[in-house]
Amino acid sequence: MTLSIQHQSFGQLADGREVSLYKLTNANGVALDVTNYGGIITRLVTPDAKGQFADIVLGYDNLAQYVENNPYFGAIIGRYGNRIAAGKFALNGTTYQLATNDGVNHLHGGVQGFDKKLWEAKTFQQEDAVGVVLSLLSPDGDQGYPGNLNVEVTYRLTNSNELQMTFVATTDKTTVVNLTQHSYFNLAGGGDILSHELMIPADRITPVSAGLIPTGQLQDVTGTPFDFRSAKAIGRDIAAEDAQLKLGLGYDHNFVLKNSPDQHLILAGRVFEPNSGRVLEVLTDDIAVQFYSGNFLDGTLKGKGQTYGHRSGFCLEPQHFPDAPNQPGFASTVLEPGQTYQSRIVYRFSTQATKE
Repeated sequence: MTLSIQHQSFGQLADGREVSLYKLTNANGVALDVTNYGGIITRLVTPDAKGQFADIVLGYDNLAQYVENNPYFGAIIGRYGNRIAAGKFALNGTTYQLATNDGVNHLHGGVQGFDKKLWEAKTFQQEDAVGVVLSLLSPDGDQGYPGNLNVEVTYRLTNSNELQMTFVATTDKTTVVNLTQHSYFNLAGGGDILSHELMIPADRITPVSAGLIPTGQLQDVTGTPFDFRSAKAIGRDIAAEDAQLKLGLGYDHNFVLKNSPDQHLILAGRVFEPNSGRVLEVLTDDIAVQFYSGNFLDGTLKGKGQTYGHRSGFCLEPQHFPDAPNQPGFASTVLEPGQTYQSRIVYRFSTQATKE
């Protein structure tokens, strides 16, 4: 097989704008489909330990489903991944009110976050990779945020079976930024994800109160269901008597990877699916990762020949901390004019022997 890129129509938005789908394939047959609507990864095909290929991300069959009711399947998240309490924050003495779309709180960029924007797209091909560069201007006042924010996200699929993602943003007014990718994975290609074995090398989480807003504290994971420092099945402790699990209806928490921001790429999580042998490693240069165990999937959403039941997918979303603009003890998410926001995420796909 050889590297390839195909480009086709993915339909039209209600205002007549054309949406495209880009189909990227590497020399090993790993295939990535991404649309410029929301930067959504609609399909991600990888081999299992026996060389059988399957789609390992949740998603839909067509554009209309993504527009109508998408719980962020596969999308670029911005301007701010995760939650901001009451949709409010202050910068330089000015209080900004954002769109609220999660009760009284602001979630994943608001009512029309980056997951619902039509991005400009251009493809590229290199000796060992194919990719697409997505770009967007989020205007001053978009969802309540200050500043014209220019954003560029690159997806690069390599022959070493990595999907390398870079996020870059600049602004003309002081603002806040926290970008991530929100793919839902199921390495078995179907069923629930409770037997997937997860390792997250984090010794602390940012515990939450009602509405999943951080308390501002850091909580040691030792002796709690949140200790994934040694790999364990996602389902092993998910029903434990634990106040944090009750608030999240399962895992929906931010795990601390670094004490302070730097540009070093580190492991955020490793997942092994014991029946297929598929392995996903998520790497990031960010300081934290949100682990979400698909708690709100309830069987009402259907796509790609499947019904997405409870906990049929998981997310590992590298990012800064939730509600950081309102938490002086958290690392800053402020971006000033003249600065450049940059972050990287890598999905690395491999296999290991199954447990047969």
